[in-house]
Amino acid sequence: MFGRVESELRRRLADEKALHFLLLDPQKPGDATAAAQSAEKSGTAAFLVGGSTAALTSEYVFLVKQLKNSSHLPVIIFPSNLPSITGEADAIFFMSLLNSLNPYFITGAQALGINAIRKRGLETIPLAYIIVGEGGAAGFVGQAQCIPLDHPEIAAAYSMAAEAFGFRFVYLEGGSGVVRPLSPSFVSVVRKCVSLPLIVGGGVRTGSEAEDLAAAGADIIVTGSIVEETGDHSIVSELVDGIRRGGKRRSQGLTNLKSAG
Repeated sequence: MFGRVESELRRRLADEKALHFLLLDPQKPGDATAAAQSAEKSGTAAFLVGGSTAALTSEYVFLVKQLKNSSHLPVIIFPSNLPSITGEADAIFFMSLLNSLNPYFITGAQALGINAIRKRGLETIPLAYIIVGEGGAAGFVGQAQCIPLDHPEIAAAYSMAAEAFGFRFVYLEGGSGVVRPLSPSFVSVVRKCVSLPLIVGGGVRTGSEAEDLAAAGADIIVTGSIVEETGDHSIVSELVDGIRRGGKRRSQGLTNLKSAG
């Protein structure tokens, strides 16, 4: 039922309770070799390759090859549009931006891209993408009607619809480079409504923030901007440690949630 990459991620989730993904932008890859080696050593579970404005397939190919040559971790394409598709990766999030006002980002790009994905032998991982709060570049480019931070029940409704549609992951996106991450209480509302693995990204910069989100119900936390901005790869170890603490807290029923918004 599941492909190799998804099966391995689900196995790690069962064992570790919460995981970290490192997102790298093809337009701003930095020292991808150093990032890959440091992240794998720190316990990161996978790399995402994508950027809201990345438009050249060659940039994706170059970055994916760097990561594959520097690490044993799976590389998953986090697509922004059709040029994101490259067979050098291990898998692609076959995602739909559910709260976009433009049907192109809900079903159009997916229909146009599926033949290229299959011809390249990419493993597809069905993912519902939901943009929340500020939204950043992803919200602007994807023409999303961003969900207000004081209405987590709307995000929960979209997530339940995603589960009913048959998606296998839900991604709550606060936006690249946003000032602050989603609140743990926002994530908790969604977590209580769906059984799908829940991914949370946007604005996570410290181990304590990552810990609280994992404790609240985030199964996978995605970070990228903090490493991109600082060039400090050691921060990944702090983030992974925090996520592991949060996963342990959640498994023990210790959440200590903060207020929404």
